[in-house]
Amino acid sequence: MATDPICGMYVDERTSELRLYRDNRAYYFCGSGCLAAFQDPRRELVRLRLQLALGAVATAAILLLTYAIHPTGGDWILAALGTAVQIGLGAPFYRGTWDAVRSRTGNMDVLIAVGTTAAYAYSLAVVVAPGRLPPSLYFDASAAILTLILAGNYLERQVRGRASSVIDRLRELLPAQAHVLQGATELDRPVDSLQPGERVRVRPGERFPADGTVVQGQSEVSEALLTGEAVPRPVAPGSRILAGSVNGTGSLDVDATTVGEDTFLAHIGELVSDAELNRVPLQQLADRIAGAFVPFVLSLALVAATAWALLGHADAPTTVLIFVAVVITACPCAFGLATPAALVVGTGRAAEEGILFRGQDAFERAAGAQVVLTDKTGTLTRGAPELIGLWPTAGVSEFQLLEAAAAVEAGSEHPLAQAVRTAARARGITPAEGVRSTTEPGRGVRGSWNGRALEVCRPEAGPEVERIPDPLREVADRLGWEGASWSIVRQDGQVMGLLAFSDEPAPSAAAAIRALQADGLEVVMVTGDGPEAAQRIANAVGIRDVRSRALPEDKLRFVREFQTQGRKVAFVGDGINDAAALSAADVGIAIGSGSDVAKDAGQILLLRSDPRGIPLALRIARRTVDKVRQNLTWALGYNAILLPIAAGALVFAFGFGVYQSLPFVGAIAMAISSTLVVTNSLSLGWIRIGDGIPQSVPGKE
Repeated sequence: MATDPICGMYVDERTSELRLYRDNRAYYFCGSGCLAAFQDPRRELVRLRLQLALGAVATAAILLLTYAIHPTGGDWILAALGTAVQIGLGAPFYRGTWDAVRSRTGNMDVLIAVGTTAAYAYSLAVVVAPGRLPPSLYFDASAAILTLILAGNYLERQVRGRASSVIDRLRELLPAQAHVLQGATELDRPVDSLQPGERVRVRPGERFPADGTVVQGQSEVSEALLTGEAVPRPVAPGSRILAGSVNGTGSLDVDATTVGEDTFLAHIGELVSDAELNRVPLQQLADRIAGAFVPFVLSLALVAATAWALLGHADAPTTVLIFVAVVITACPCAFGLATPAALVVGTGRAAEEGILFRGQDAFERAAGAQVVLTDKTGTLTRGAPELIGLWPTAGVSEFQLLEAAAAVEAGSEHPLAQAVRTAARARGITPAEGVRSTTEPGRGVRGSWNGRALEVCRPEAGPEVERIPDPLREVADRLGWEGASWSIVRQDGQVMGLLAFSDEPAPSAAAAIRALQADGLEVVMVTGDGPEAAQRIANAVGIRDVRSRALPEDKLRFVREFQTQGRKVAFVGDGINDAAALSAADVGIAIGSGSDVAKDAGQILLLRSDPRGIPLALRIARRTVDKVRQNLTWALGYNAILLPIAAGALVFAFGFGVYQSLPFVGAIAMAISSTLVVTNSLSLGWIRIGDGIPQSVPGKE
């Protein structure tokens, strides 16, 4: 079953004729009113505003004629005004009822149409056939109910527009035109016509029309609206660019790699759109209730009215009011909106902070996290280690050692491999071509070069150290004591030497760990580095539990170890060797600078390489799930309390006179119920979530 993105009601895709395709996805609607509101929300607001103005004037006149002025022929004037309101304001609800009948489902329009028609039809019968029914007119009730409900709908649509504004802002980030380069010619073409592989020129101050790679020029690029990173990023040939980011002061030529719906910007919009249709596990009970809600309410209204007429001796006008009160008071929309309203706002708030939640249960998974297992390199460190030392064996020069290491590391994306290549370029070593190599996650890289087998390996265990020549073993011991990382370079199985690396903690890592611990989460470092190097970073950032020399299978084992204790695990990583643990964890958090494999494995993606995003993401998840729970509690509580009252719970204390006001009270309560759900969700946009997480850290201001 699909869900209506406007009211949240269930819709059967097999029978529904009301559907709309947008952004390569199908949306289904319970009624034409919801379809119109989704298709053109601004036009729908204008229509509602006009209807509301006319309805308010007509309803005021009806109330005046009913309670203050009693002219000759007043009943016929009331009937005329009541008919105008019932047709003019009730038409959308009748269309929605017809849509529900055709699709064999129930929606809110059915309850509104049936309830107001009952009051209106009884009143009209009294006027047309005087003396045959008790002379009570309820044109005021039907008109006021329709006006109040339209007022609630208008307010709700305004609030929903603000809640979904993130999608609109994202769509506005792309320019309308792209400056396409064809040889020496520059042509302006619509962005929609841009193809991968084409080269575009982006002038200072313009937005990039596609994801791509800089091929000429230097500048600074602001990605604040995409990743939340306020500081512009310097770019040069080879730098990657995201569509929608803003160019700084230099002109850039960019080769487009992904365009249109494939860009990173479009992916963010897709995730926010998904939130409108997502149903987290918390929603399942409410969905079951909502699915049978309309038939239940109509049955309850009939039973209550009939019971009071037969057993309580209620007269005909009171019986009509009992039926109207029950039908009008019910609010199934609150059930349907409870989850998507909160998820839309939560997803938007997270996107503004550079955090993407993927998957319908990502929020609930993240909200339940109790233990955070985190990788070290690139996650808690700057992710840009430096080669700080070369120790070749006898007969091998430093140049030869670095040349061999750079050759086999040429195709690796590991931060240590990048450090080797950077050091090689600094010494004038040209990267070797035609090297065949394979990466063994957590262990190193192996390959062949000039007919020789090469490998750069991490020290996996004691025996690795034992096979190092004595002079280098002393170096390895000293590097371990100093907390530096090191690797062994071998050629044809013979040790060529050692490489030493140093990577400093990220400036915000300590603040992120303190925030996680303040939130009651246990933090464990899981890294492939040796115990000394791991402990040095752990001490700097405030982590007490450290698991070192962890291979990919060890990281996976640690995740499952905590899960077997009944604890919910969040794993944070950025590399290929983290992918298995990211997938196995209750929630995987991938750092944006990491490998594509790690990004694909995580349910949460941090677009910035900033550890502060970890506690912020988990807090947003907890707040969003709290809002879902609050919304569901309200939806259940509202209907559980007010429906019995509408059905006659107050009659024993106040008599049937209470029904002179209950239909009006029910209409007001129903009109604001779904609005309160959306408003409660909207509060996610302004509540303080980052308390205790500094907005700036040393070296980042």
